[in-house]
Amino acid sequence: MKIIDTPLQDCKIIEPSVFKDARGKFIVAFDSFAFAKALPQQPPFITINESTSTYGVIRGLHLQKAEASQAKLVRCISGRILDVAVDFRPESPTYLQHIAVELSSDNNKQILVPRDFLHGFSVLSETAIVNYQVDNTYQPEEELTIRYDDPSLLIDWKIPKDHIVVSDKDRNAGFING
Repeated sequence: MKIIDTPLQDCKIIEPSVFKDARGKFIVAFDSFAFAKALPQQPPFITINESTSTYGVIRGLHLQKAEASQAKLVRCISGRILDVAVDFRPESPTYLQHIAVELSSDNNKQILVPRDFLHGFSVLSETAIVNYQVDNTYQPEEELTIRYDDPSLLIDWKIPKDHIVVSDKDRNAGFING
């Protein structure tokens, strides 16, 4: 496993160990002992979630507030997505800055999205299956949703406007500045 720093403090790209041969590939997708040794400040993950989406779907931007805050380890196990993490910690020097990383079943990359970051992704392939581990239980009453197209964030989701598909919840979400 290789851990790569990003411009956003505590947000990491994870490249798991991949072994390829004539039969295909074998991936050590997650090793809790190696992960804890490399990132000892990260609480253990307790839930694994999975979503299946089609081209043009944008999920996000979401976070859990206060005691419900969650860190996520995200990977795309089929297809391609653009994964977006936004630093939403007001005390952080990178507050409201984001990174966008392509995750795919070909590149095997993962992203560690820290607590108190907004998170979302867009589907760049015909379909995609996204797997993410979280370190806290989901509490709907503590969820914050910000519009995916908030003008203060300037996120390029790599999807033409006429192909974007979002849920009613995401479409009706608020903006950061009103």
